[in-house]
Amino acid sequence: MSNPYHPPAVGVLDQGPELIFPPGFLWGAATAAYQIEGAATEGGRTPSIWDTFSHTEGRVVAGHTGDVACDHYHRMPSDVRLMAELGLKSYRFSVSWPRVQPGGSGPANAAGLDFYRRLVDELLGHGIEPWLTLYHWDLPQPLEDAGGWPARDTAGRFAEYAELVADALGDRVTYWTTLNEPWCSAFLGYGSGVHAPGRSDGADAVRAGHHLMLGHGLAVQALRASRPQAQLGITVNLYPVTPASDAPADVDAARRIDALANRFFLDPVLRGSYPTDLAADLREVTDFGHVRDGDLAVISTPLDLVGVNYYSRHVVAAPVEGAEPEPYWRAPSCWPGSEDVRFVTRGVPVTDMNWEIDAPGLTETLRRVHEEYTDLPLYVTENGSAFVDAVVDGQVDDVDRLAYFDAHLRAAHEAINAGVPLRGYFAWSLMDNFEWAWGYTKRFGMVWIDYDSQARIPKSSARWYAEVIRRNGLAAQ
Repeated sequence: MSNPYHPPAVGVLDQGPELIFPPGFLWGAATAAYQIEGAATEGGRTPSIWDTFSHTEGRVVAGHTGDVACDHYHRMPSDVRLMAELGLKSYRFSVSWPRVQPGGSGPANAAGLDFYRRLVDELLGHGIEPWLTLYHWDLPQPLEDAGGWPARDTAGRFAEYAELVADALGDRVTYWTTLNEPWCSAFLGYGSGVHAPGRSDGADAVRAGHHLMLGHGLAVQALRASRPQAQLGITVNLYPVTPASDAPADVDAARRIDALANRFFLDPVLRGSYPTDLAADLREVTDFGHVRDGDLAVISTPLDLVGVNYYSRHVVAAPVEGAEPEPYWRAPSCWPGSEDVRFVTRGVPVTDMNWEIDAPGLTETLRRVHEEYTDLPLYVTENGSAFVDAVVDGQVDDVDRLAYFDAHLRAAHEAINAGVPLRGYFAWSLMDNFEWAWGYTKRFGMVWIDYDSQARIPKSSARWYAEVIRRNGLAAQ
């Protein structure tokens, strides 16, 4: 059961004129199935690559797994009531592929679909718009055993899965995103191996990235045929990439990382082509022979929206001898063909993930997508921060997270003022959860989860965000 909701305290929003967001701006929060649902073996669900990975010794901090997580599978109705109490207008959730289609092929699992039917009905009953993500990293293990995302066949299986979900939920769900952060699936899962399935092969990572996008395009085509009124998109994690200096080697390092972090996905999806410099950068990794005639036309199937996940900025330079090893998400193995790049730490404030806090980078990223790529509506589909939280007298006063949200919402408002068609914002995350390779040691949530009792406590950031939603705005500074 959730704790009783307490109205927001007087704070930032009660001081002076407000920055008002456009009418109808969609305020939400986001989660992912494996991170919150638990019930890993219930209702016909079979293992995903994250079940296998987390149960493999040494893969996840402290041996944590998503077997129970936040027990959302059993506590879903009370969790939705909490969302309503917080005033959320939309909830972005992902569907667990192995819960819906055990084995990754064949007929749908009725019990799995029923859970999502109940979730959608519960959301709609509380006036909350469902925002469905088809894939947030939980590939059914049998598909990985057959080759995973580096295998072309997985793209076709994904489109078939999308059809199953659309048949069950398409009459009540308007907003659909195919993939969440394909960079992570490809380069952390198959490049560095620090995420599931834990493989380390640069060529596999590049093939996985392509087939993820091919699966996206095939799924969009299937969804469009089945549900022509649906609003369809993809969610990509993007970073402004800045050279550490004007030195040509540093500028080229920034170009390389921008190609792999951003343009590898934006260009095929929104332009129907790969960046020309990318192929040259990767010539010792792959010849792109996995790209077949017609693939890019499928990948660039027209969309209705683009989701942007934003957390930080990359500052890069040419390598220097004796430099410190890079953090896991910046290690050379994550960036095939860019081994001669060094990520620079600038000494600015960081989150508990050691990610630099750079709110202006959100404005920069949104403006770039709009000005260089598309006039489509944009949504910030994830933005948030991990900090060390503590319960004191039954409350969690997460002032650092609140400040993070405040700064990034101001950056989002600045983007709107600059002409960006930003239509919504989803805070990451609704609740503390299983933070992938970090297990339960990192907390991103606006709602505290006691993993022993499963008690829910809205943090100060949740109460503050509820007031932002109520007023559709922020106090001017």
